[in-house]
Amino acid sequence: MLDSNNDLGASLFKTWTEKQRCDEIEKLVQGFRNGVPLGILCKMAETVAGDRKKARKYLKQFMSAAERKAALESATDSMLPIVKLFLA
Repeated sequence: MLDSNNDLGASLFKTWTEKQRCDEIEKLVQGFRNGVPLGILCKMAETVAGDRKKARKYLKQFMSAAERKAALESATDSMLPIVKLFLA
């Protein structure tokens, strides 16, 4: 049952325009600033954007270098390799 619904909305996001994706990732960054965990920000940004490369581009667009550095420094050891893929 979970396999069919475990795409975090990816099938819906594929139908969105780049503008819609951009706006949604901007909202995710705002959510991160308000307490959404870093891992969720990265995974959802990737899901909304469609791939890691686009997610990285959007996260760099909406997060300052200082914010990205602080996020990297706050990442747990287990999350650090994943977070580096998006924010480093």
